[in-house]
Amino acid sequence: MKAYLAVFRIRFSHTIQYRAAAAAGMVTQYAWGFMELLMFSAFYRVSPEAFPMTFQQTVNYVWIQQAFLALFMTWFWEMEIFDTITSGSIAYEMARPLDLYGRWFCQSLATRAARCVLRALPILLVAFLIPGPLRMTLPPDAGQFVLFLVSTVLALFVVVAFSMLIYISAFYTVSAVGMRVMAAVLVDFLAGGIVPLPFFPPFLRSIAELLPFAAMQNMPLRIYSGNIAGADALWGIALQVFWLVVMGLAGRRWMRRAQANVVVQGG
Repeated sequence: MKAYLAVFRIRFSHTIQYRAAAAAGMVTQYAWGFMELLMFSAFYRVSPEAFPMTFQQTVNYVWIQQAFLALFMTWFWEMEIFDTITSGSIAYEMARPLDLYGRWFCQSLATRAARCVLRALPILLVAFLIPGPLRMTLPPDAGQFVLFLVSTVLALFVVVAFSMLIYISAFYTVSAVGMRVMAAVLVDFLAGGIVPLPFFPPFLRSIAELLPFAAMQNMPLRIYSGNIAGADALWGIALQVFWLVVMGLAGRRWMRRAQANVVVQGG
């Protein structure tokens, strides 16, 4: 455990140094957040009763999404992991006395956590201070906020567990670019990254809410906004735990199989 904590600490310290990149990212996220909210406000003005979420819930959803985007973005990858596999330097990684799956998992967690620390607070401050209907509000009650925190942590672990599956798939391909692009587009859509799941057609929504992607950003964002509460929130958190266990176990088993059959040429 100490070794994994050391990996996390080193990676976190390394990533948190990139403050200029974080500032540039925040500007992009401010612009994207305001664009989304202005688009939604136009639709709500026409027929507010036609939507499954209130406008305030949608505002909270969008701002929390932007503040914690570094935790949830499924289109972000640790490129050095792919390079390690494709270049053959995976041989050195396998020679180290540390479980490779656990090391990469901790590395990914640290990178996302550091990026979030740099961006979340400034974005939240602006979201709480802007005037008018675009201002973010607090959750309905303290219990809802606690559920949001629990769900956020679980969502982060689910995202990383899914990312690990994509990394491991690189053992079986000449290039992982196609897999990365397909996964990023499909998962971001089904996780509520483009449009919240309540806005999906009923049939598609009923399927999407059972998939592992709904255990990502969809769940904590809807809990914070108040769209999901009480027993439904607890059921959503249980679903997150389920998918985390399933993908974690599948990833570890697949990693062992990949390492047992890896062939490194050259030298």
